[in-house]
Amino acid sequence: MKSSLVLASASPFRRALLENAGLTFAARAAQLDERALERPLEEAGASPTEVALALAEAKARDVSRHFDGALVIGSDQTMSLGARVYHKPKDMAEAAEHLLSLAGETHSLNSAIVIVRDGDVLWRHVSTAHMTVRPLDRTFVERHLKRVGEKALSSVGAYQLEGEGIQLFEKIDGDYFTILGLPMLPLLSKLRELGSIDA
Repeated sequence: MKSSLVLASASPFRRALLENAGLTFAARAAQLDERALERPLEEAGASPTEVALALAEAKARDVSRHFDGALVIGSDQTMSLGARVYHKPKDMAEAAEHLLSLAGETHSLNSAIVIVRDGDVLWRHVSTAHMTVRPLDRTFVERHLKRVGEKALSSVGAYQLEGEGIQLFEKIDGDYFTILGLPMLPLLSKLRELGSIDA
């Protein structure tokens, strides 16, 4: 008998990815203070990849308590440039600072997935996309943010790749699903291996 699937997220983007792949699943957001979990990890020198994995695991374990026997998929994404780990901008001034700091640089999007059943971790995975932003000046950044408006505050990098944010980039090395925060190909492969979806 196939295990039921649960997505430990309220993200409409992640839900849509699973729905579009034809999966049947429940969705429930984890009740966690992500910043409180993240802070001690960063202070201890955890890498952006390790932080993403720890948060994905915490989400999956939290939701797993409510679904006996189910395969619970937890995911998280961190964005980093060198040693700096970014968080969602608080306001438009911080969004502008983010974009200007990324200009002419290659940053990383680290997308982690953890599958948990009854509190036990069955699988961990991280995919990383490398995103090269073209050189930008403050005038362009301010015009860009004026056009996209508050949407800039909804993502860590202050950009939406599926919209006007694509104009910020010179090169992208990584797959679309990793960029969106849920690496679908390795996830589907593991779910087939676990017998949760048809091979």
